[in-house]
Amino acid sequence: MTSPAAAASAYANLAGIASGQGSGRAGPAAAGEGGFGDMLQQALAGVVEQGKASEQSALAAVSGKGDVVSVVTAVAESELALETLVSVRDKVIAAYEDVMRMPI
Repeated sequence: MTSPAAAASAYANLAGIASGQGSGRAGPAAAGEGGFGDMLQQALAGVVEQGKASEQSALAAVSGKGDVVSVVTAVAESELALETLVSVRDKVIAAYEDVMRMPI
């Protein structure tokens, strides 16, 4: 189970990556062609948006304008999206390591 502090830190890191990624890029992906990097950036942006929605739901509940069920649902969806993103990241790293181990 993820602690609230670790989840908040991960969310902050993802938000920083999403806002800073794509600046100063060169190559085919920067020219407007849809590629793997663009797909990952869109997935990352989706996770960040899910985290923001969860945060807004929690703030609404704290201010008395929301209910607990919607907060729990939003947090669970956000956690699932983050776990999925981490799983994809791990698979990409494993694939990269496999490519690096290939003989030339």
